[in-house]
Amino acid sequence: MLPKKESLTIEFKSDRNRFPDSELIEAVVAFANTEGGDLYIGIEDDGEVTGVCPAHENITSVAALVANKTIPPIPVRTEMIDDVYPVLKISVPKSCGGIAATISGKTLRRQLKANGEPENVPMYPAMFATRLSDLRLLDYSATPLFDSSVDDFNPIEVERLKQMISRYNGEKTLLDLADEDLYKALGFVRELNNTLYPTIAGVLLVGKVDAIKRYAPTHAAVFQVLEGTEVKNNDDFVLPILQTIERLYDSLEVRNSEEEIEMGLFRLSVPEFDRRAVREALVNAFSHRDYTKMGRVRVALNDDGLTIANPGGFVEGISVKNLITAEPHGRNPLLADALKRIGLAERTGRGVDRIYEGSALFGRPLPDYAASTSVTVSLFIQRSKPDRQIARLISNEQARLRRPLSLNSLLVLNALKDSPKSTVGQLAETINISETAVKGVLDASIAAGLVEAFGVARNRSYILSPKVYKTQTEKIGYVRQADIDEARYPELIVNLAKSTDFLSRADVVQLLRVTPQKAYSLLKKLVEQGVLKSVNKGRYAKYQYVGER
Repeated sequence: MLPKKESLTIEFKSDRNRFPDSELIEAVVAFANTEGGDLYIGIEDDGEVTGVCPAHENITSVAALVANKTIPPIPVRTEMIDDVYPVLKISVPKSCGGIAATISGKTLRRQLKANGEPENVPMYPAMFATRLSDLRLLDYSATPLFDSSVDDFNPIEVERLKQMISRYNGEKTLLDLADEDLYKALGFVRELNNTLYPTIAGVLLVGKVDAIKRYAPTHAAVFQVLEGTEVKNNDDFVLPILQTIERLYDSLEVRNSEEEIEMGLFRLSVPEFDRRAVREALVNAFSHRDYTKMGRVRVALNDDGLTIANPGGFVEGISVKNLITAEPHGRNPLLADALKRIGLAERTGRGVDRIYEGSALFGRPLPDYAASTSVTVSLFIQRSKPDRQIARLISNEQARLRRPLSLNSLLVLNALKDSPKSTVGQLAETINISETAVKGVLDASIAAGLVEAFGVARNRSYILSPKVYKTQTEKIGYVRQADIDEARYPELIVNLAKSTDFLSRADVVQLLRVTPQKAYSLLKKLVEQGVLKSVNKGRYAKYQYVGER
């Protein structure tokens, strides 16, 4: 089937008057330098199929032409599609080994116009660093600044760095080093001909403000507070990254309300936004942003929740779908490594796990990266109250195991809370992890008594166990998850009776959504069968589980 319209990865070209080979090569290069895609020769811009000219009917010759006219040679796949007229399809892979160019030296890329239509535009040398860093072929933060010197480092920021190492349990051995050796150890300088030259990372972390503005002019941050459409706070500033993270964190912390929840014999104060998750999100925003692009790290708090966004999309191989499963790697490895060694960032590189864990531990909606684009990563953490039942379940299980639950376990339990009676496939799709991983978590959770299963094979579904439910209303909710088929009414009543001391007619009405008369009839029958016994009589009679014969 031929596509109906153009997009960032689809392009139509008319071949009525023979589409020029030079323009064909440029179109292929533009695809390779963006996301790859399909070039259709023989289709008009409006989607009308008019056919390919004889000069382009030899698909082998077209593929060879592209390889011979591009640097490095682009290995396209060509095929002829029979429609009203034959159409030549050229499938172009994304260039992952560097920047593609025509043999004459032209570099192009694709972009979308304001109206959503695609176009090919020049790719200027200033854009090369962004492209290479996206492909993990360049660490911009490691770039040495030959016009700078260590005099551009602020002693106050160096002292702040040392205090952070102590406060956040960073590498204590760094504290024993002289300042010059500390700079070398963290990659803040590069030595050439016995002269130390600061790197971008060094200036960003401990540089003076005027040095940051001179050598890293794209670095900036803003903290915003909005109530409805009214802006209550809009604090825009340029400071070294360590000071910036502290300032943003403190600005949010004074607005981070807490709620107390019971955990067994103790009461736990739970902040609205998990503190460790917030710190990891801030660190990620600065360590993974694209410093070749203008823009600010934006932290915005509104009625709905918290947004932390930074310029620069996900690097090659990372997407919203595989964010929590992909091997961690960033756009600025030197900068990220320094933040880890200082103690601000997760040392394993799995800071995103901490961000998800902060919500999952208390049954809150998971962090949302859906607003991210090819040029921006945007994290949204929704305002919500903790789910006391799921928080209690997780806390008790972690106490039993004497270790934290894995992130996969937390995600599965939270997914079952929101979508009971889900299959393995449905859970895997919801939380973006493999079915094998989901099945492993479910099997372990069933053995631990956290989850119950119904059905067999691919139709097997899962729900949280009665351990989650403490009050009578919650137990009714649990039993209703299992099934509501009328043929199973007696079984559901018995299940509820087993999980509580006494059962009333009102409980059955709420459980089965039946009339009081129907509820009384069902209870009476179970009493006659000897499964239940009536503790007292009348309209407010209570019933107790006896046992099944």
